[in-house]
Amino acid sequence: MGFDPEQLGDHLDGLYRYALSATGDADLAADTVQDTVLRALERRHQYRHDAPLGNWLIRIAHNLMIDRARRANHEIVVAEVETDWHDDSYTVDAEAVVERATTGAELQDALVRLPYIYRSAVVLHDIEGLRVADIADIHEISLPAAKQRLRRGRMALVSALAAGNQRRIVLKGVPMRCWDARQHVSDYLNGDLDLPTAAMVGAHLAACPTCPPLYAALVGINDELGRLRDSDSVIEPTLEQRIRAMISP
Repeated sequence: MGFDPEQLGDHLDGLYRYALSATGDADLAADTVQDTVLRALERRHQYRHDAPLGNWLIRIAHNLMIDRARRANHEIVVAEVETDWHDDSYTVDAEAVVERATTGAELQDALVRLPYIYRSAVVLHDIEGLRVADIADIHEISLPAAKQRLRRGRMALVSALAAGNQRRIVLKGVPMRCWDARQHVSDYLNGDLDLPTAAMVGAHLAACPTCPPLYAALVGINDELGRLRDSDSVIEPTLEQRIRAMISP
């Protein structure tokens, strides 16, 4: 049955908003939208009009992002969050959590730390306004499973914001946010930053409790890679001959 490709233009903003909220990365969100459109065009004959086109597109984007998320290793563990919430003594500073949520950057930071399937449920329901039944359809799971993902996602978001508030207390007075510093450390290592930015990154590394080991690891690995370059390793002669024979005219 398919659809008119021009209809895709009506859904680009919604797709990008969903991808941006789910990834927290503008470039990755843009790539996701582009990949979603390409995949939708490739498979437009598969669209049967049994669901709104926008939901069908979001399902494609969801599957693309979940494939990427499986390779990620920075997410909080939802099982640990549920263990906390099962404990009658567990609580949070609600005022601090809500205050942190009012800061867009900190709310986005907490969102992207949720495992993707739970993050997606929260974004689709609480940001995009979709029904739980729509989430079940997009995620291709049962309605009870979709309700569970939304519940767990909301719990995990509260816990992530609470943990972030504690981290903010620890980092009070440290110049730059960690990610702002970390995205510059490669250029800092190469000496390619302008002086003001380099000074800020250096000040952050001097005061932050978590970033210096990451930077030290980058320096150490870079040194070891340099040693590989300087080693006497050469291609095995018979392999070299075989390759040269393949590429010779």
